[in-house]
Amino acid sequence: MMKKMSMSTSKTSLVLFLCQIISALDVPLDSKLLEELSQPPTITQQSPKDYIVDPRENIVIQCEAKGKPPPSFSWTRNGTHFDIDKDAQVTMKPNSGTLVINIMNGGKAEAYEGVYQCTARNERGAAVSNNIVIRPSRSPLWTKEKLEPNHVREGDSLVLHCRPPVGLPPPIIFWMDNAFQRLPQSERVSQGLNGDLYFSNVQPEDTREDYICYARFNHTQTIQQKQPISVKVFSTKPVTERQPVLLTPTGSTSTKVELRGNVLLLECIAAGLPTPVIRWIKEGGELPANRTFFENFKKTLKIIDVSEADSGNYKCIARNALGSVHHVISVTVKAAPYWITAPRNLVLSPGEDGTLICRANGSPKPSISWLANGVPIAIAPEDPSRKVDGDTIIFSHVQERSSAVYQCNASNEYGYLLANAFVNVLAEPPRILTPANKLYQVIADSPALLDCAYFGSPKPEIEWFKGVKGSILRGNEYVFHDNGTLEIPVAQKSNAGTYTCVARNELGKIQNEVQLEIKDPTMIIKQPEYKVIQRYGQVSFECIIKHDSTLLPTVTWLKDNDELPDDERFLVGKDNLTIMNVTDKDDGTYTCIVNTTLDSVSASAVLTVVAAPPTPAIIYARPNPPFDLELTGQLERSIDLSWIPGDENNSPITSFVVEFEDALHEPGVWRYQTEVPGTQTMAQLKLSPYVNYSFRVIAVNRIGRSQPSEPSEQYLTKSASPDENPANVQGIGSEPDNLVITWEPLKGFQSNGPGLQYKVSWRQKDVDDEWTSVIVANVSKYIVSGTPTFVPYEVKVQALNDLGYAPEPSEVIGHSGEDLPMVAPGNVQVHVINSTLAKVHWDPVPLKSVRGHLQGYKVYYWKVQSLSRRSRRHIEKKILTFRGNKTFGMLPGLEPYSSYKLNVRVVNGKGEGPASPDKIFKTPEGVPSSPSFLKITNPTLDSLTLEWGSPTHPNGVLTSYTLKFQPINNTHELGPLVEIRIPANESSLILKNLNYSTRYKFYFNAQTSVGSGSQITEEAVTIMDEAGILHPAVDAGKAMASRQVDIATQGWFIGLMCAVALLILILLIVCFIRRNKGGKYPVKEKEDAHADPEIQPMKEDDGTFGEYSDAEDHKPLKKGSRTPSDRTVKKEDSDDSLVDYGEGVNGQFNEDGSFIGQYSGKKEKEPAEGNESSEAPSPVNAMNSFV
Repeated sequence: MMKKMSMSTSKTSLVLFLCQIISALDVPLDSKLLEELSQPPTITQQSPKDYIVDPRENIVIQCEAKGKPPPSFSWTRNGTHFDIDKDAQVTMKPNSGTLVINIMNGGKAEAYEGVYQCTARNERGAAVSNNIVIRPSRSPLWTKEKLEPNHVREGDSLVLHCRPPVGLPPPIIFWMDNAFQRLPQSERVSQGLNGDLYFSNVQPEDTREDYICYARFNHTQTIQQKQPISVKVFSTKPVTERQPVLLTPTGSTSTKVELRGNVLLLECIAAGLPTPVIRWIKEGGELPANRTFFENFKKTLKIIDVSEADSGNYKCIARNALGSVHHVISVTVKAAPYWITAPRNLVLSPGEDGTLICRANGSPKPSISWLANGVPIAIAPEDPSRKVDGDTIIFSHVQERSSAVYQCNASNEYGYLLANAFVNVLAEPPRILTPANKLYQVIADSPALLDCAYFGSPKPEIEWFKGVKGSILRGNEYVFHDNGTLEIPVAQKSNAGTYTCVARNELGKIQNEVQLEIKDPTMIIKQPEYKVIQRYGQVSFECIIKHDSTLLPTVTWLKDNDELPDDERFLVGKDNLTIMNVTDKDDGTYTCIVNTTLDSVSASAVLTVVAAPPTPAIIYARPNPPFDLELTGQLERSIDLSWIPGDENNSPITSFVVEFEDALHEPGVWRYQTEVPGTQTMAQLKLSPYVNYSFRVIAVNRIGRSQPSEPSEQYLTKSASPDENPANVQGIGSEPDNLVITWEPLKGFQSNGPGLQYKVSWRQKDVDDEWTSVIVANVSKYIVSGTPTFVPYEVKVQALNDLGYAPEPSEVIGHSGEDLPMVAPGNVQVHVINSTLAKVHWDPVPLKSVRGHLQGYKVYYWKVQSLSRRSRRHIEKKILTFRGNKTFGMLPGLEPYSSYKLNVRVVNGKGEGPASPDKIFKTPEGVPSSPSFLKITNPTLDSLTLEWGSPTHPNGVLTSYTLKFQPINNTHELGPLVEIRIPANESSLILKNLNYSTRYKFYFNAQTSVGSGSQITEEAVTIMDEAGILHPAVDAGKAMASRQVDIATQGWFIGLMCAVALLILILLIVCFIRRNKGGKYPVKEKEDAHADPEIQPMKEDDGTFGEYSDAEDHKPLKKGSRTPSDRTVKKEDSDDSLVDYGEGVNGQFNEDGSFIGQYSGKKEKEPAEGNESSEAPSPVNAMNSFV
């Protein structure tokens, strides 16, 4: 009895859940509508659960909410009401619940430590925030201690303890020397996770007095320094080698507990000489691919995004030439609660049903508790429409008073989840949101979409009318969308006019009119044509158009899909393009584009430019080089250069190009200096300091460039400070804790003097810090270490030399290094569109958690199993990448009726973040493929046996098979079609009561609940009598029919048969005589002559069969070959069976009746052998040869 009640309850819950999906209202995002509808409060912004604040700044505890009417706010602190009016240091922002605690004017952050919770309330309910734990950050000083020098023997191990002060949050530890340079680390010397510095073995170069441990407290931007530690290494000869010993962890085993989704860090550091090498394995399994990383010279094993499957024993093995040692760490992965199904807001009409579902998982399993308007539901005011069933609240026949905000709390010992979801019961008459008398204009023969955006509760019904008093629109020429839009797929002139949209529910009715105008399409009635034109000629392209008189067209011309050159030779007329004085550059494709506000058309033509006929009288050539270069007017930053032109060789000189060589920095390299007109023989040249100049001149005419002139005399300019700073300055981190500043160094002649260096400066952006600067040599990169992860920096690089600095450089914004994203995308939802396509949605991750430049999201998806076969296969994961901050994407190429999983990950420049929880979705059924085969056997006078195989791809649950067949009569025509429906669990069928000696055409396919699949076709023939069995001819593809002429009663046929019988009798007597004599008999000669029919092909003109075309068309039969198509089904009978060779049997029988002739029927691989042989020694063949 208890089980029956449980089943009944689950069925009721399922029905109500389906009702929720069907009847829950979607509220359009219309600002005016949203302002008018009542809505319970929703928390839109709140501070993090664990909120560490800077004790030097004001504390801001965020709580923002929306609702109609606007909600009021209240707070609790440590579980009791927090009266902000009684504390002068605490204020609440206007129209907000955000608290501001004034610390900068005398308040103390420690006095406001505690657990805070915000409540937003209006007449429709109350929403609550998470419990926000406020703690001020702490960065205490190092306790003073007297550190004794460490005297260590060469080869021994050493641990320098850091023991930083306990801060909130914990500090970042690093070791540096007195010069603020990071101490080099290696397989021998490295820093542990606890901040200590470990030496596997010390060497004499480890002796120094400035081992300093630094603790950086990021929250307060402070760094604390430990007293320097001194290490002195003394040598003893010889140095004794030692086998590995673990410095950390100690012992042979240890345990570690980590939470799901976190990063698991395991560490093994060993002493020994030679330095041991660390290796990691997982006992009884493999380290997870793509999530495992080795750090700190493989001493640290890092596994990101851990899950329960990562629990187990991890072994580290330290090995050197003298031996090995190992340690086993037993890892247990627990999980704070995480959502499986978070409750979602419900908007219902009075009298409707719905459900709120709250499902979470964790380790241990979290407990679920419900609150109503912030009060535990057990003590909340009763609501007769509400029933709590574990993680589900079921609502039945709700009323307006049922509106409330419900909170679901899922908690275990490692954390909690709190979600608000409101139930808003609305009773609203219909409203149409589309503007009245909106005008729609479309081009004829294109789709027209008329909007009717609406809202109402209950959901209104939408009807469309044409004209004010027209009848309701119905029929296939219209498409009615769920959002109220009316679609006319192919709009014609007759569709123009006024359309009325009517929305009605039980609370009222409203209507709206829109106008539809149909315009004529724009056409190019005379297109530009291909042209060939001589150089310097004139060409014109036409583009004459026809368009709707109410539309204003614009005509645009393009050359090679780009704008026309800005050249006065191109003249654009009303309906043509003319090019004057055509040159070789005008060669290309010209396109005329006509645009209106509704459509666009284009046409193109190619212009080919050819050379004019040559004139041999004049020879043109490049000019001779200039000569006699002279330098005058020497100044620090300029000089005058003059020259004498060479011969122009029948083509006027158009310009002179001046080049220079810097013999001081780049000897032998000539660079461009300036260019002057061909009528000018002198140029004033600008100079740079600290360059040893030489100049040369090149003359240019239409034919080409001359050879360079002889160089001028050299001129050395004086040194000066740099005029410019490096270009392309960038700040991009290569690691999470550094900033790499790069620039393009100045070239030699840009240095303006000796001793070129660079001043590199940086400071964190939006923080009131001073610039940090360093002067480096003539390099192109500088690395700033110890930076926070992905923080903006202001960067500048200034050039300087022995004579001074360049002008103040401009600042650029860079970022320190990226790290892998911390958070997986949430609220992943999948909407299955059809059996092969799905759409996935997700919420974007907070930008702060990306910890880098957001590049996009990756969706991993894979097929788990086919729902029709329940058989798993090798999982092949597919990946789709969506660039930018996109929050949805399409998944194409899915297989019907299958179960899939997917997850989503955010991607930055460093890599991928953690994956969202796997989302399971299923594709619906599709139509099946054709049956795998159809075979016809066991023919009798009036029956045939059909056997078939199920479809290779059922794509769903098979419901039945459909068999259709029809006879083919003596005139090649198809008879009446018979249809039989066969249960899906059958694989054979015996067809009875058929006509004897008759050919039948069969069509066979399978069905699912979606529809019928593709069909397979076959043919077969019933036998003529029990003595002469005519086996069925199995053909697929194009239907074929043989002529079945009833000639057994013809007189001439009886006489012919008698003659044939007499000839056979004579033949048997002759064979008998020759056999007794030991000679050959005619049948033996026939076998020797024809050999194997597989080798001796038949003649194409031996057949006498007709052919009819595709059975799907039911067309009259035509004569032709009986070659089977490619759709022939596979044979499973013996290769020697007569059935495989079709209907014709061309062979002979010996004295004991055994068959000794050749098969002459059709085979799939030899269609040319499908005709009957002209020889017919047997009665069966003789009769077939006359058909």
